[in-house]
Amino acid sequence: MTNLPPSNPKSSEKTALGFDEFIAILVAFGAIGGILLWSFSRRDAGWNWKTVLLPTPSATVTTQPTPTATSPSVQEQPNINTQPEVTPSPPNEVLPQASPTLPFILPSVPVAPINSSPKSVPFSTSTQPSSLPLVTPAEQKTVIPPPIAFNDVPTNFWATRFINSLSARGIIKGFPDYTFRPNQPVNRAEFAAILQQAFDTDLSKNSIPFKDVSDKYWATPAIDRAVGTGFLRGFPNKTFKPQQKISRVQVLVALVSGLNLKQPAKPSQVLSIYKDSQDIPKYAVGKVAAATANGLVITSANQKVLAPNQAATRAEVAAMVHQALVKLGRLDNISSDKVVNKYQ
Repeated sequence: MTNLPPSNPKSSEKTALGFDEFIAILVAFGAIGGILLWSFSRRDAGWNWKTVLLPTPSATVTTQPTPTATSPSVQEQPNINTQPEVTPSPPNEVLPQASPTLPFILPSVPVAPINSSPKSVPFSTSTQPSSLPLVTPAEQKTVIPPPIAFNDVPTNFWATRFINSLSARGIIKGFPDYTFRPNQPVNRAEFAAILQQAFDTDLSKNSIPFKDVSDKYWATPAIDRAVGTGFLRGFPNKTFKPQQKISRVQVLVALVSGLNLKQPAKPSQVLSIYKDSQDIPKYAVGKVAAATANGLVITSANQKVLAPNQAATRAEVAAMVHQALVKLGRLDNISSDKVVNKYQ
């Protein structure tokens, strides 16, 4: 029997590796190698700390007037622990938001340039709908009521249209029994009241106090207005004679004076169309000729008979006042064979 040297159990523990230890070392090296491989592969795929910390040229907003990607809010460091991968965008493409975990990246919305004028702002501050144009309300037109239906003015009466035109505008009125009494003469006070309603001419002078017109007389304001605007005049003894019937020639003289119409150069030539032109008072020759030349004369019977000193009826006054308003352009002309034509 040969005696062998005794074995050293401790040297066996130092030189020999167990199976478990070998597996642990192999797993550790494999993990390290995997980490290194993953790191190099990310660098080749575009993973770069600079692309995360700073914006790249490919992420520049090209559709906006000024680059908004250079805002300081974009330079914040993203949270890379919760977002391991970001797919790079192709050139000239704008990403609205890279990741839900990057709260400091501005959304891709239209932003007005900082130094631009208010006209370049794409957002409208108006409360009006853009599809509805702004319309300035037009001036409201005057609504003319229908004329008064006088029971003594038939539709075929020669002055019906003149009477209706004035009554619809409140220039002339009837009586409480709904009559107009077209053939009734008009006195000077009544004519002053009609003038006050028909014309709004500015006063050219102060009213004259008349001996026969008291302050409490119903027509005193109308008389003062008619005299102050130059339509009517009193008599030399400072009287007005309000109850006196006004003649046709006085109506024409009043209208020509109030409208300040120019008298013809040859009044006698214009008045030659009247058979009774010699009956025209001398003071009224030029003004009657002006009334004839401007279409103010109305005759109810024969155009060649003026009847200047005859009392004017309510129908005739309505027709002549209507013609004066036509001359001023306030009423439309009414075609009638009762209007004297100076060329006939």
